[in-house]
Amino acid sequence: MYKRSEYHIITQRLKEKRKFIQVVMGARQIGKSTVVKQVLKDIDLPYQFFSADNIPATKQSWISDCWDAVRSIKKSNNYESMILVIDEIQKISNWSEAVKKEWDADTFNDCDIKVLLLGSSRVMLEKGLSESLAGRFEEIRMSHWSFLEMKECFDFSLEQYIYYGGYPGAASLINDNDRFSQYIQSAIIDATINKDILMDTPINKPALLRQTFELGASYSGELLSLNKMLGSLQDAGNTVTLAGYINLLNESGLLCGLQKFSIDNARRKASIPKLQVYNNALKMVYNSSSFEQSLIDRKHWGRIFESGIGAYLVSQAFTHRFEVYYWRERNDEVDFILRKNNSLIAIEVKSNAEKNTSGLDRFRQNFNPDKAFIVGEGGITPEEFLSMNIKKLF
Repeated sequence: MYKRSEYHIITQRLKEKRKFIQVVMGARQIGKSTVVKQVLKDIDLPYQFFSADNIPATKQSWISDCWDAVRSIKKSNNYESMILVIDEIQKISNWSEAVKKEWDADTFNDCDIKVLLLGSSRVMLEKGLSESLAGRFEEIRMSHWSFLEMKECFDFSLEQYIYYGGYPGAASLINDNDRFSQYIQSAIIDATINKDILMDTPINKPALLRQTFELGASYSGELLSLNKMLGSLQDAGNTVTLAGYINLLNESGLLCGLQKFSIDNARRKASIPKLQVYNNALKMVYNSSSFEQSLIDRKHWGRIFESGIGAYLVSQAFTHRFEVYYWRERNDEVDFILRKNNSLIAIEVKSNAEKNTSGLDRFRQNFNPDKAFIVGEGGITPEEFLSMNIKKLF
């Protein structure tokens, strides 16, 4: 079975002396549980795996019950060390307080239970970690599958990756558009909105949240003002509501609104957002053209292509902790600006030979980035770029 790079990271950390809780986080259906099960199968340590997926959110005692079960097994079998794994931990109310209590008890009693927590709601996980578990955990962030991974595991071509995105569960369905769309809708979009967002956050207009995502996904890779979005949505309320919904969708790994790059923080926040899905499959379920039709229509393919590159960048940004912006000044623009600490990288995406690149030159003059390059015609090939280790750009 194919093993992602996180397999080696998790294996190494579980073999180390007990020191930190290991927290694996990332969007739905990217293989978090699968990679952990691969590690548990191969590692020479006893373990117990629990899932909170169908446990009532109010049953806080369930976490303590899991811990007690592992302690009992460890004691009765005279194991020196054991691994406790809890999947979808964020579904239990005040989970971090319960974890802190049990972890600290083990630390005090010199009980060697190594803990691995998994979750798909990034915002709920990070909130709990920062509130109760400071200094007790390490994050292992998992992104959507890259082009290299989809190519090696499923023999995807570049065009297939750009169009169908990087969900391993959908890879076998790409020859049946109805089944592919159904999987993305039910297993990812519906599950994320219904289970990760609506169950954890009070939303006054759930239908509007879904409409915001659908409109945003269909416009992925394009600038769309919140006021224009208001005009396209029913019972939309105001721009503050929409901005809040986009933020929730971003925290759940579905859709984000990239801000315009500016030295002035206030100007950044007031900018028109560039909507961007985290995986191009989320855009393509709202696309009326088939894969073959999209390839023929070069203008249409150009928008899909830019969104695909953007999806890879924002997904990598979550894993490697950098920021992604766009830049535009009158007629000059740059598709993506990456920033980490004091490093600045400008990237222009070209799907044909006609696109003007004067924006890249203007951005160089104004901001003096560390690197500036084109992906596509006249620059780095898309295959080369999507095979890069983005972290090494900084």
